[in-house]
Amino acid sequence: MNNYSIVNKYIGDLRTISEHLKSGDKIKTDAPVDNNGKGEAFAPTDLVSSALCSCMSTVMGICANKGNFSMPNSSAIITKTMGSDPRKISKIMIEFTFEKSELTDAQKNKLMSVAENCPVAKSLNPDIKQNLTFKF
Repeated sequence: MNNYSIVNKYIGDLRTISEHLKSGDKIKTDAPVDNNGKGEAFAPTDLVSSALCSCMSTVMGICANKGNFSMPNSSAIITKTMGSDPRKISKIMIEFTFEKSELTDAQKNKLMSVAENCPVAKSLNPDIKQNLTFKF
Protein backbone atom coordinates (compact mmCIF):
# COMPACT_ATOMS: atom_id res chain seq x y z
CA MET A 1 0.00 0.00 0.00
CA ASN A 2 1.26 3.48 -0.81
CA ASN A 3 1.12 6.57 1.37
CA TYR A 4 -0.17 8.93 -1.30
CA SER A 5 -3.13 11.04 -0.32
CA ILE A 6 -3.52 13.15 -3.48
CA VAL A 7 -3.02 12.37 -7.15
CA ASN A 8 -2.60 15.28 -9.55
CA LYS A 9 -2.97 15.03 -13.32
CA TYR A 10 -2.16 17.58 -16.00
CA ILE A 11 -5.13 17.47 -18.38
CA GLY A 12 -3.89 19.95 -20.99
CA ASP A 13 -4.70 23.55 -21.78
CA LEU A 14 -2.92 24.73 -18.59
CA ARG A 15 -5.31 22.76 -16.35
CA THR A 16 -4.87 20.12 -13.68
CA ILE A 17 -7.13 17.92 -11.59
CA SER A 18 -6.19 16.84 -8.07
CA GLU A 19 -8.02 13.96 -6.45
CA HIS A 20 -8.11 13.31 -2.72
CA LEU A 21 -7.83 9.54 -2.70
CA LYS A 22 -9.63 8.82 0.57
CA SER A 23 -12.75 10.84 -0.26
CA GLY A 24 -12.66 10.99 -4.05
CA ASP A 25 -13.12 14.79 -3.94
CA LYS A 26 -11.58 16.59 -6.91
CA ILE A 27 -10.26 20.09 -7.48
CA LYS A 28 -9.60 21.50 -10.95
CA THR A 29 -7.13 24.31 -11.52
CA ASP A 30 -6.68 26.64 -14.47
CA ALA A 31 -3.97 29.17 -15.12
CA PRO A 32 -5.22 32.71 -14.45
CA VAL A 33 -5.98 35.09 -17.30
CA ASP A 34 -2.98 37.25 -16.39
CA ASN A 35 -0.70 34.20 -16.81
CA ASN A 36 -1.81 32.73 -20.15
CA GLY A 37 -4.87 30.85 -18.84
CA LYS A 38 -8.61 31.14 -19.14
CA GLY A 39 -9.24 31.73 -15.41
CA GLU A 40 -12.16 29.29 -15.45
CA ALA A 41 -11.19 27.58 -12.20
CA PHE A 42 -9.05 28.20 -9.14
CA ALA A 43 -5.46 29.05 -9.95
CA PRO A 44 -2.92 27.10 -7.90
CA THR A 45 -2.06 30.29 -6.01
CA ASP A 46 -5.77 30.76 -5.23
CA LEU A 47 -5.69 27.36 -3.56
CA VAL A 48 -2.73 28.43 -1.42
CA SER A 49 -4.69 31.46 -0.25
CA SER A 50 -7.82 29.41 0.34
CA ALA A 51 -5.81 26.76 2.19
CA LEU A 52 -4.48 29.43 4.54
CA CYS A 53 -8.00 30.62 5.34
CA SER A 54 -9.37 27.08 5.70
CA CYS A 55 -6.54 26.13 8.03
CA MET A 56 -7.17 29.19 10.18
CA SER A 57 -10.89 28.43 10.41
CA THR A 58 -10.20 24.79 11.22
CA VAL A 59 -7.74 25.49 14.04
CA MET A 60 -10.11 28.10 15.49
CA GLY A 61 -12.80 25.41 15.56
CA ILE A 62 -10.39 22.97 17.25
CA CYS A 63 -9.50 25.66 19.79
CA ALA A 64 -13.17 26.31 20.56
CA ASN A 65 -13.87 22.58 20.96
CA LYS A 66 -10.91 22.13 23.31
CA GLY A 67 -11.89 25.28 25.21
CA ASN A 68 -15.49 24.07 25.63
CA PHE A 69 -17.04 27.02 23.83
CA SER A 70 -18.89 27.30 20.53
CA MET A 71 -17.07 28.53 17.48
CA PRO A 72 -19.46 30.93 15.76
CA ASN A 73 -20.18 30.39 12.09
CA SER A 74 -18.03 32.64 9.99
CA SER A 75 -17.22 33.66 6.46
CA ALA A 76 -14.10 35.18 5.03
CA ILE A 77 -13.09 37.28 2.08
CA ILE A 78 -9.66 36.41 0.74
CA THR A 79 -7.64 38.80 -1.40
CA LYS A 80 -4.43 37.52 -2.94
CA THR A 81 -1.85 39.88 -4.39
CA MET A 82 0.71 38.61 -6.86
CA GLY A 83 4.15 40.07 -7.17
CA SER A 84 6.44 39.95 -10.17
CA ASP A 85 10.10 39.24 -10.82
CA PRO A 86 9.71 36.56 -9.71
CA ARG A 87 5.98 35.94 -10.09
CA LYS A 88 4.81 34.79 -6.66
CA ILE A 89 2.24 35.51 -3.98
CA SER A 90 3.29 38.70 -2.20
CA LYS A 91 0.32 39.25 0.11
CA ILE A 92 -2.77 37.42 1.36
CA MET A 93 -5.46 39.46 3.08
CA ILE A 94 -8.21 37.60 4.94
CA GLU A 95 -11.20 39.32 6.50
CA PHE A 96 -13.14 37.02 8.82
CA THR A 97 -16.70 37.94 9.77
CA PHE A 98 -18.27 35.97 12.61
CA GLU A 99 -21.96 35.58 13.37
CA LYS A 100 -23.10 37.28 16.55
CA SER A 101 -21.98 35.29 19.58
CA GLU A 102 -21.34 35.50 23.29
CA LEU A 103 -17.57 35.04 23.02
CA THR A 104 -15.52 36.65 25.75
CA ASP A 105 -12.56 38.88 24.86
CA ALA A 106 -10.24 36.10 26.07
CA GLN A 107 -11.91 33.59 23.73
CA LYS A 108 -11.72 36.00 20.80
CA ASN A 109 -8.02 36.64 21.49
CA LYS A 110 -7.33 32.91 21.68
CA LEU A 111 -9.09 32.32 18.35
CA MET A 112 -7.10 35.09 16.69
CA SER A 113 -3.84 33.75 18.10
CA VAL A 114 -4.37 30.18 16.94
CA ALA A 115 -5.43 31.42 13.49
CA GLU A 116 -2.27 33.49 13.13
CA ASN A 117 -0.18 30.47 14.08
CA CYS A 118 -1.93 27.76 12.05
CA PRO A 119 0.20 25.17 10.22
CA VAL A 120 -0.32 26.72 6.79
CA ALA A 121 0.54 30.21 8.07
CA LYS A 122 3.75 28.84 9.53
CA SER A 123 4.53 26.88 6.34
CA LEU A 124 4.34 29.83 3.96
CA ASN A 125 7.42 31.83 3.10
CA PRO A 126 7.75 34.67 5.61
CA ASP A 127 8.06 37.10 2.67
CA ILE A 128 4.33 36.60 2.03
CA LYS A 129 2.51 39.26 4.03
CA GLN A 130 -0.49 37.86 5.88
CA ASN A 131 -2.92 40.64 6.76
CA LEU A 132 -5.79 39.41 8.92
CA THR A 133 -8.97 41.14 10.08
CA PHE A 134 -11.38 39.58 12.57
CA LYS A 135 -14.90 41.02 12.85
CA PHE A 136 -16.67 39.52 15.84
